[in-house]
Amino acid sequence: MLAGMPAQALAQDGDAPEAQEPATAQEEQATPAPTPAPVQQEQGEIIRSIAVAGAQRLEPETIVSYIQLRPGDRYTPAAADEALLSLSRTELFSDFQIAFNEDTGAVVITVEENPIINRIILEGNRRIDNDEILPEINLSPRQIFTRSRVRADVARIIELYKRQGRFAATVEPQMVMLDQNRVDVIFEISEGPKSKVRQINIIGNEVFSDGDLRDEMVTREDSLFAIFSSNTSYDPDRLAFDQQKLRQFYLTEGYADFRVVSAVAELTPDKRDFIITYVVEEGERYKFGDVEVVSQLRDFSSERLSSGLSMEAGDWYNAELVDNTIEGLQETAGAFGYAFADVRPRITRNPEDRTMDVTFTVADAPRVYVEAIEINGNTLTQDKVIRREFRIAEGDAFSSLQVARSSARINSLGYFQENFEVEQVEGSSPDRIILQANVQEEPTGELSLSAGFSSLESFIFNGSIRQNNFRGRGQTIGLGINYSRYSRSANISFTEPKVFDRDIALGFDIYRQDYNNGYFDRDNATYEQATTGISLRMGVPLTEYMSLLGSYTLNYQEVTVAEQQFFADFDGDGVAQCEPLLAGRYLCDALGDRLQSILGLTLNYSTLDSRIRPTRGENVQLQFQFAGLGGDTRYFRTRVNASKFWPLGAGFIGSLRLEGGYINGLGDDVLLTDRFFLGEGQIRGFDIRGVGPRVVRQFYERDEDGNQVLIPLDDRRNQDDALGGEAYYLARAEIEIPLGSGARELGLRPSIFLDVGSVFGVDTPQLTQSPLPDGLFIPQRDGDGNLLYSQATLGDNGQVIAQEIVTNPVAPDGRLNEPIGRQLPPFFEEFLGDTPSPRVTAGIGVNWNSPFGPFRIDVAYDVLSERGDETKTFSFNVGTQF
Repeated sequence: MLAGMPAQALAQDGDAPEAQEPATAQEEQATPAPTPAPVQQEQGEIIRSIAVAGAQRLEPETIVSYIQLRPGDRYTPAAADEALLSLSRTELFSDFQIAFNEDTGAVVITVEENPIINRIILEGNRRIDNDEILPEINLSPRQIFTRSRVRADVARIIELYKRQGRFAATVEPQMVMLDQNRVDVIFEISEGPKSKVRQINIIGNEVFSDGDLRDEMVTREDSLFAIFSSNTSYDPDRLAFDQQKLRQFYLTEGYADFRVVSAVAELTPDKRDFIITYVVEEGERYKFGDVEVVSQLRDFSSERLSSGLSMEAGDWYNAELVDNTIEGLQETAGAFGYAFADVRPRITRNPEDRTMDVTFTVADAPRVYVEAIEINGNTLTQDKVIRREFRIAEGDAFSSLQVARSSARINSLGYFQENFEVEQVEGSSPDRIILQANVQEEPTGELSLSAGFSSLESFIFNGSIRQNNFRGRGQTIGLGINYSRYSRSANISFTEPKVFDRDIALGFDIYRQDYNNGYFDRDNATYEQATTGISLRMGVPLTEYMSLLGSYTLNYQEVTVAEQQFFADFDGDGVAQCEPLLAGRYLCDALGDRLQSILGLTLNYSTLDSRIRPTRGENVQLQFQFAGLGGDTRYFRTRVNASKFWPLGAGFIGSLRLEGGYINGLGDDVLLTDRFFLGEGQIRGFDIRGVGPRVVRQFYERDEDGNQVLIPLDDRRNQDDALGGEAYYLARAEIEIPLGSGARELGLRPSIFLDVGSVFGVDTPQLTQSPLPDGLFIPQRDGDGNLLYSQATLGDNGQVIAQEIVTNPVAPDGRLNEPIGRQLPPFFEEFLGDTPSPRVTAGIGVNWNSPFGPFRIDVAYDVLSERGDETKTFSFNVGTQF
């Protein structure tokens, strides 16, 4: 009888040879009788039957089919071991044995089946969701449980955490037995901290310091300053990339023999961090030797191309400059129709004098023509909207400059993915090329909500809905509203960029704007301005980079004040008029209804690589407006806007924006409502209309001793009227700061900025001061100009039993009636801010493409300001797209 586990059976493998079968009768006749051999005793008994015990789910016949033993075979230890091994390979059983009864020839296979998996449970995983882990493992419900699969799945889960830089992660599998031979498999996960790069050591560098070389790497050491970087975690792929970055850096500095001898990443004993050690050999520094261009293109002179190279013999060797030269030569050839120009550098190293000879060979190639322009991926946007942005047509000679310009124009539409580029594919023949616009449409609808907060205005709310690609035709339609303590407005706009598919743009705006400075309490407003208007626009391109826009605007303007507060009839003629003593000279001049008819002309020049989020290029805009073709106002206004963007390297993007304007009244003074105002929205760090000329009326109050003292200038109880100016200037400098890949994935784009500006140029208004100590009493009159009085009727006990308004100052009983009016507290007026002296603010801002839409935060500090300016430190806005 033989019994045992697989390991025991394998130990007996090969104990005895198989028995030989006797020769047949035909073989005996054809073959001479052999020499008698020694008789060997046969081993093993004949198997008479095979039975299975312990099977639950599997049929006995199925289990028998897994082994080679059959009735009639001889039972040997080797055959039993082979059968046990076959049962082990099925992974269906947790235990199994084979027993043989020599007396009866019966083989009994006793098995204990592996349980069926009821559930897979993950515990302790927070950084990686179940949906990310379960598809990566092999075990699943209703499968047969095996320990080998559990071990494999543990390794897979740990590998998932290693990919995230969590090398300290551990997984403990647990089994919970259930009835009916079922089991729950539980993976208890301890994620551990993310393994950081604690230290980067560099050995063998003499020319450059460790810090210089670390700056060239993508991987960063974990520190407080790298809190927003995701590159502080260990990544084997990044380790290989950093070695390439080191080589590129040394090659740009002329060290052509540089190599990384080894790069080793060691896990600290606590498995929390890594220490990376590079061993490098810098080698000798090389200079450029003979540098030339050999052109095989008939349209290009080798001598002329060689003279235009940016490197010369004797300069330090720079591999990056070599690569840039190759790209430059390819672009030059592409601009003249050679799309597939092959530029091959041949570099000869001269170790004796440590020079590198470089020969750029421009191989012969056919002039290429555009065979077809293909548009792919657009589901909403019509093909013609994309095709009309191409600066090259089918059948034209290929030009890389025109293709690059086409990519920039399509990018500026804002309909597709960022950094879109027109792809170039070989055509049906070597002199043909296919241009493919493989676009990925982005949301072009914008639902924008913005808000701000200041001590003067409290909350500011703006909302707009805009569709920049209406019906996929490239049309723009929008609706916007804003609400604040200063203003309320609504507008509807529409633009057709290509009328009848021609280079003519038409559009219109219909709007209503209400402005008041009453801080929601309109009864206390100094004035209110309501403007209802329509503006028509038409634009045509003059050149590829220059366009001309003409406009006509018709406005109906109403400027009013609360008459009971600012009108008075001091001369007694029965006609109440706006009183400068109460409202100010400029405001009284602006009162009334008027019609404005304005002609506008705008000249625009732009080479920006993207209208939405530019990174390079410039934009200049000149705007001229003339009011006086009909209407009630006459002036000439001009404005200039200029901006420039350029990459600063290492992901930094710099921008500079300049702006200025001047308005000249034609025969009349420029009204308050037509002047320039400057503040929040233009210059960060100041409130709306917070910069420039203003009249501040400071009221008096009594202190604890009963003395009249002025209320502080910045107190909200004072009256602050911004007058605007006839000239202004504004400059904004900003640097966008790159962050690590993790922050970029979140859409974070911080920046630092400096704003400088001022608005000025108004005549000094006539200031007024109310007398002390009681202020100014403003009497009230009836429609005929008579002064009004309050007459009281007294009862027998002397109490007032009736009150009426009369025009007689004396009551019938001879008492004096009480004059009706209001008491204006004593005040002091001051004219402030009319100076071209710059106001300067500096601060930081963050753009965030948040899950609920674009989000912008600005925190600004006023470096230079003038007395009376209204500052504002914090603002934010938020929007979304659809």
